[in-house]
Amino acid sequence: MAGMVYLVGAGPGDYRLISLKAVDCLKQAEVVVYDRLADDRILQWAPDDAEYIYVGKASSNHTMKQEDINQLLVDKAREGKCVVRLKGGDPFVFGRGGEEGLLLQENGLPFEIVPGITSAISVPAYAGIPVTHRAVATSFAVVTGHEDPTKGKSNMRWEHLATGVDTLVFLMGVANLPHITAKLIENGRPADTPAAVIRWGTKPEQRVLMTTVGTAAEDVAKANLKPPAIFIVGDVVNLREKLQWFDEPKTHPLFGKTVLVTRARSQASKLTARLEQLGAKVIETPAIRIEAPADDYAAIDGAIDRLSDYQWLIFTSTNGVEHFFARLLKAGKDARALGYAKVAAIGSATAEKLKGYGIIADVVPQEFRAEGVLEALKGKLPPHAKILIPRAQEAREILPEKLREQGAVVDVAPVYQTVAADVDGEALKAQLKNGEIDLVTFTSSSTVKNLIRIVGSAEALAGVKTAAIGPVTAETAKTNGIEPDIVANEYTIDGLVEAIKANI
Repeated sequence: MAGMVYLVGAGPGDYRLISLKAVDCLKQAEVVVYDRLADDRILQWAPDDAEYIYVGKASSNHTMKQEDINQLLVDKAREGKCVVRLKGGDPFVFGRGGEEGLLLQENGLPFEIVPGITSAISVPAYAGIPVTHRAVATSFAVVTGHEDPTKGKSNMRWEHLATGVDTLVFLMGVANLPHITAKLIENGRPADTPAAVIRWGTKPEQRVLMTTVGTAAEDVAKANLKPPAIFIVGDVVNLREKLQWFDEPKTHPLFGKTVLVTRARSQASKLTARLEQLGAKVIETPAIRIEAPADDYAAIDGAIDRLSDYQWLIFTSTNGVEHFFARLLKAGKDARALGYAKVAAIGSATAEKLKGYGIIADVVPQEFRAEGVLEALKGKLPPHAKILIPRAQEAREILPEKLREQGAVVDVAPVYQTVAADVDGEALKAQLKNGEIDLVTFTSSSTVKNLIRIVGSAEALAGVKTAAIGPVTAETAKTNGIEPDIVANEYTIDGLVEAIKANI
């Protein structure tokens, strides 16, 4: 039985510009054949057990010839596989998707085209340059910049192209810029026509060079701009002065900065999203991985069996909440099993997590750490109160110790543990050493300890700014030889982001 091939446009670079249909196709993929320009994060929507085949092509460096890619799609479809051919931009805009589709059709194999946002319009848009504007340009053309200037006869109709269209967008044309600009001027386009070269458009690495047709080749050489980049010609380029937004410092203050997020992969998305909203390039390198506790839930399962004995439950993290309720459900119980027990949450994020399970915390301290919980509980505990603290395997002991000093009976039940994640420490050390990372974030003491373990020593972070989510994490960093440059006043992800925005 023949499989199915989806020729999918992955968009121009920003992975969030992929379409919902493209994501749906990826979710059912058994084979993913992908290009160089597709952001790797797009692959997160495909199943882990899918077969991934990289066929990226850079100028003069092809991983696989186009004819072989075409045949690969045919072969995989004949195996009965669901194949996603993931292509940068749009499959039919200089993406050679037509060639791939024709061979599939010739072999009687089913396929669908899933259009993508082409860089021809999206990259200028992210640079604040509309390809059309009512008062400036009523037409535009998309032109390949890859035509070989030495082949003798050109397929370009330069005499019509140069002056017959208001806005010209050349894709993949940086290497041929001297030829392109010469042909434009030779065929009537004024040398002083505004132009721009945009590298890595829509991505945090975006770079925009404002120039003219006459000076573009020289300016690009001086700036050492390399592919991938587009070349746009026309009076619309001047509108960037007023429409610049993506790389505008006021709206995207972290643009041009690279931030290392060390949070567990399953939790990194919120911090990553907030930093990307401010223009940062984010590298997710999870220093920790969350696993079952060493005793495999024996303590918490025992506590759940006698849950009615406790007068108070104290949650010290969102992880604690999530894993406690997972064990509660595993035991065939729900929030009603808490009975009349009161609940304390160490901070607003933990309290919000509790709401998701139908629990409104009775106590949320103003200071989001153990000392704040102790202060908030003063006068609220009955004599010899029985308290359960579901928490990480390794954590500060100040909370249970101080509660016991006050006469409480405290059971500490690990519901998870953090361990060092599998990360290429040498590659990360090289990035830190080469100045490729501007800021490292720490969201817990465990991220500090495990990142140091991954890179070998605190010295690997010398010269790189660091940001801690709160004083406890900051103190752990100091103890391990790292002096944080930024410490959040509010010990939450939002607080950390605000502190970074104000201090970087």
